[in-house]
Amino acid sequence: MAITYHPQTRQFHLQAGEASYIIHLFRARYLAHVYWGKAVRDVRGERRFPRLDRAFSPNPDPSDRTFSLDTLPQEYPAYGNTDFRAPAYHVQLQNGSTVTDLRYKTHRIYKGKPRLNGLPATYVEHENEAETLEIVLEDALSGLEVTLQYTAYEKWNAITRAARFENKGRERLTLLRALSMSVDFPSADYDWIHLPGAWGRERWIERRPLLTGVQAAESRRGASSHQQNPFIALAAKNADEHQGEVYGFSFVYSGNFLAQVEVDQFHTARVSMGINPFDFTWLLQPGESFPTPEVVMVYSDQGLNGMSQTYHELYRTRLARGAFRDRERPILINNWEATYFDFNEEKLVNIAKATAELGIELFVLDDGWFGERDDDRRSLGDWIVNRRKLPNGLDGLAKQVNELGLQFGLWIEPEMVSPNSELYRKHPDWCLHVPNRPRSEGRNQLVLDYSRQDVCDYMIETIANVLASAPITYVKWDMNRHMTEIGSAALPPERQRETAHRYILGLYRVMDEITSRFPHILFESCSGGGGRFDPGMLHYMPQTWTSDNTDAVSRLKIQYGTSLVYPVSAMGAHVSAVPNHQVGRVTPLKTRGHAAMSGNFGYELDITKLTETEKQIIKEQVAFYKEVRRLVQFGTFYRLVSTFAGNEAAWMFVSADRSEALVAYFRVLAEANAPLSYLRLKGLDPNQDYEIEGLGVYGGDELMYAGLAVPPRAGDFFSAMWRLKVIR
Repeated sequence: MAITYHPQTRQFHLQAGEASYIIHLFRARYLAHVYWGKAVRDVRGERRFPRLDRAFSPNPDPSDRTFSLDTLPQEYPAYGNTDFRAPAYHVQLQNGSTVTDLRYKTHRIYKGKPRLNGLPATYVEHENEAETLEIVLEDALSGLEVTLQYTAYEKWNAITRAARFENKGRERLTLLRALSMSVDFPSADYDWIHLPGAWGRERWIERRPLLTGVQAAESRRGASSHQQNPFIALAAKNADEHQGEVYGFSFVYSGNFLAQVEVDQFHTARVSMGINPFDFTWLLQPGESFPTPEVVMVYSDQGLNGMSQTYHELYRTRLARGAFRDRERPILINNWEATYFDFNEEKLVNIAKATAELGIELFVLDDGWFGERDDDRRSLGDWIVNRRKLPNGLDGLAKQVNELGLQFGLWIEPEMVSPNSELYRKHPDWCLHVPNRPRSEGRNQLVLDYSRQDVCDYMIETIANVLASAPITYVKWDMNRHMTEIGSAALPPERQRETAHRYILGLYRVMDEITSRFPHILFESCSGGGGRFDPGMLHYMPQTWTSDNTDAVSRLKIQYGTSLVYPVSAMGAHVSAVPNHQVGRVTPLKTRGHAAMSGNFGYELDITKLTETEKQIIKEQVAFYKEVRRLVQFGTFYRLVSTFAGNEAAWMFVSADRSEALVAYFRVLAEANAPLSYLRLKGLDPNQDYEIEGLGVYGGDELMYAGLAVPPRAGDFFSAMWRLKVIR
């Protein structure tokens, strides 16, 4: 692994894992993109830029009609000086003009990876794990300097990119667009892959050919959202799960984002990603700077699984952090679907007693424990224990739970406020709002203005007091509405369009402070389920509630799609009651267990209402998951059969030394007189023999190349889980 600069050819060569990324300093001042793909010794830039006179592509040098920025593949393109494609940035000068001309000024290469000020990002534990290239570009007329930061990891085919804007001039500048990266591909002969969805069906995989024009995934909701995810990929036409070239782009950010591909008149493809320019500006006074969030770019020549495995390992070990990064996650039960708001201490303790008898490790108290919170119409923001429900407080309840051998966890929603709350009555200006406009509500709540330091300071101390009041070892951090009327009473008119981004910066500050003060607590992020399942949140909280939809069949698609970029250790997955509360489907407890055991395992039901048979099944599930938990949460994950392609789904987990594996298979609907099905496994040692519990001994080569026969069974919603161990 190395980043090198060759002054003779004026080229930067970044080597990350088994990939190369090459930049050419064209005409000594323009950053041109040369190559990104399988590692090469060199690619000469001048060979990649043939001299052509393209009609209607103007020329910055009038004496040379063969040169236009409209046809040059660029690293960080501008608009207004001969390139008509989507720019990476757009800046307005004090005189109202928006034309800038960034040219190369200097660069430096160094070991390690710097932190991004106030932003989550991947990191290194030792400086030899990565090298960083910083290229400084300058617009001499305005005094604008932009530093492009590239970090190449040694272990992975991963390169991170970010940009930093600095106003070194004498007049103010206004950022209208400040994306984190841009890459120009020489061809558009790829498929576009993204993860659209909605509440209850997050991150479904959608794949289609690139078309001429712009295709985009974006959020304007103030959060990364259920509807889109800050991830896209370009896949070669022949690429599938296990072979072919794939380029992944993942944005380490939790707010409004834009990820787009523009296919131009010459069938080239420009990929760009960053903070959504919609309703965004940022004022840069002289001497001020603005850092953009990070994009993690991954190259794979081993299909989608190869890309996913890079993201999984990188995000699990060098994005997530804290004591729980590498620690096995506890099996929990959450009382929400068992009681909703209707509970008291006695009912909770009875559930906890039944829970302890089954071997579950953690009891989580969800919404309704504070203020006058008997429904979702009041009391958000009033983080004081409801003594009518919990006469002994959180501490008293937690101690009773602990005495049963269980850990105690708690739900909070610290970013919201109910209009019917003491906090709102005292501070009505503390929510996002626009003067003289109605304040729209979602779930009967408003969004606290985290762009304000005083609001953030108050919430840090308030939540810290709650978490210090009892022996709490787990927190579910929820956020149940998106932003409307985005404005802040604390910002001047010229900075109002900074509010959404300042909110996210404030949120990161609050999360950083709270998680640092309570390192013994496992934090799980949530936003109506998977509405903020993004890398930015993963930096502070190592797992996320994958979806409010706990139906086992629905979860096949949700968890399969989520795994495209996010590690299994980040996915909360629970068994719930039937008929399912979200879709009304009735599935076997066994199938619900197999789906949930494919993530961080838990339950969302009233244990006290189960039959003895059901309790015994749960007891066996819990005992089994404890045996395979480390394998599931930290093993290498392979997708085997796509639930988006038909009636089946399958995936597996393999230990690092390939001595152990776990395979999960699901058939949604039964089929009369169905053909036999064989499941080809992945990642095993072909020279070893594996014993499969209940099935016998198979060679690793047989399982991977001939396949494992799936037993034909009658009945809908069938599942099976097989554990493999090498015979010593």
